Amino acid sequence: MRTTTARSLKVLMITGIGVMGVVSAASVSVADSSSTPTFQASQILMGSSLQHSYTPAGSSTSKTEALSKPDDITQLGDNLFVGFQNGVGPQGEASTDGNLNSTIVELSQSGDVRGQWDVVGKVDGLTADPALNGVLATVNEDLNSSMYLIRPSGGSNAATHYTYSAALPHNGGTDAISIYDGQILTSASAPGTTGAPAPSASYPAVYSVQLNSATKTAVATPFFYDEDTATVANGTGKHDGDAKTTKLALTDPDSTSVVPSSASRFAGDFMLTSQGDQQQIFVDHANSNHPRLTVLNLTQSVDDTAWPTHRSGKLFSTDSTNNAVVVVTGSFESDEPVVVATPCGANTAPATCPASPSNYLATLNPKTGKVTPVKVSGAPYIPQGGLTFVAGNN
Repeated sequence: MRTTTARSLKVLMITGIGVMGVVSAASVSVADSSSTPTFQASQILMGSSLQHSYTPAGSSTSKTEALSKPDDITQLGDNLFVGFQNGVGPQGEASTDGNLNSTIVELSQSGDVRGQWDVVGKVDGLTADPALNGVLATVNEDLNSSMYLIRPSGGSNAATHYTYSAALPHNGGTDAISIYDGQILTSASAPGTTGAPAPSASYPAVYSVQLNSATKTAVATPFFYDEDTATVANGTGKHDGDAKTTKLALTDPDSTSVVPSSASRFAGDFMLTSQGDQQQIFVDHANSNHPRLTVLNLTQSVDDTAWPTHRSGKLFSTDSTNNAVVVVTGSFESDEPVVVATPCGANTAPATCPASPSNYLATLNPKTGKVTPVKVSGAPYIPQGGLTFVAGNN
């Protein structure tokens, strides 16, 4: 997931791992209206409690450091997986202390750590693929991108590195991943990093990826393009006959998700968020010969989106600022997706964006595109990119 302040694989011995209890802290609020929902945030895991070993670029001496900068999060089975970026750059550049590795951590929903794996590069997209019995991760969202498959039960061979079989035609990297009708779909992030397209050409906005386990390569095929035509969804039925159409002009394909079948709108669709453009694109009939694209214009730039499926569920989130994994509880509405609002991620934000307004948790109206801040009390909490919703049991 893209940050909003600007825009040798090996399995390691697990060190510094312990059971993390709920951390309490002062109350934080992002909205004053008493009519907005109120949620409670609790930290269940701190990156500072975990370490990884690495060999700095240009050195032969191994070092250790605490994990930092948690970003994307996903659920496989009963457990969560979080990608800690550890200061690695968006093209895989070494951090300020020479580290080249991100760390993927497996933990229970109460914060007990079950395992961790280092991968080379900056982890951006992370999603569970039950068919592969593992978690897929992309690294380096701007350039030099590749993909990893982590199978937690695989022991010393738990992580497999897949490189793209050919240069990505959008001249950038890959970011968020979703599994949609058996397809691996990943956003084509940072288009044009290495040059502009040919005249009248259009970049892919999303790729469908096939993994070749024999060659350890990933074949990326364009799924749809950043200048495709889409129906405008704001204030209309999903595919009203009199609804307007528009030619997309996406500059920042970023997070993705699959809308649950219980959603009041866009049920079952694949969704791409173009963060800088303040738009979400929904794909219907994606596996047919005539997929339909719908664009929802948003009142605020957003990163990740979670679709609640139960009022009493739990929203798990990452907080890069406070180096924490957080659980958010409260009363959720199935017709109100929850988003990470990112004012500094909009294309209209100033080049040097102020520290305030920072990211905040919000609800999204899927009919109008209105982004509304919600109250969050409890632990310090500034959401980063990752959100995943786990339904309650009653």
